[in-house]
Amino acid sequence: MQKIIPFLWFDHQAEEAAHFYTSLFQDAKIVSTVLGPEGTVMSVTFQLEGQDFMALNGGPQFTFTEAISFFVKCETQEKVDELWEKLSKGGEEGQCGWLKDQYGLSWQIIPNALNEALQDKDPEKAGRAMQAMLKMRKIIIKDLLEA
Repeated sequence: MQKIIPFLWFDHQAEEAAHFYTSLFQDAKIVSTVLGPEGTVMSVTFQLEGQDFMALNGGPQFTFTEAISFFVKCETQEKVDELWEKLSKGGEEGQCGWLKDQYGLSWQIIPNALNEALQDKDPEKAGRAMQAMLKMRKIIIKDLLEA
């Protein structure tokens, strides 16, 4: 049983966001929905890649900031491209693999190759990879490896 669950406060889009997020990952599902007094959705529990999340329709009092983000490790450039395209649509692209989705939630879409390049035993090669990454929005594996 997962003891720590990210709890996401939405204005009124919790159910929509949960369905959107579960559409992005292969191992994902809506677990449960709690209705409020008026019969509208109050909260949704969902899973992404075995990780539980809760989403609340809490009103406009709080919004997301970049201080919290979800870091998604990707095996391939194709997965980076797919998630980048879908998550950034209606949102905002940032630097170094960061983006905000249409709900304002921040994500880091990072290929495993980035950490490998940044931790290369050759410090000059690792430094070139860092400099290449700092110029990118979406991380491009080929460009990292050629740096």
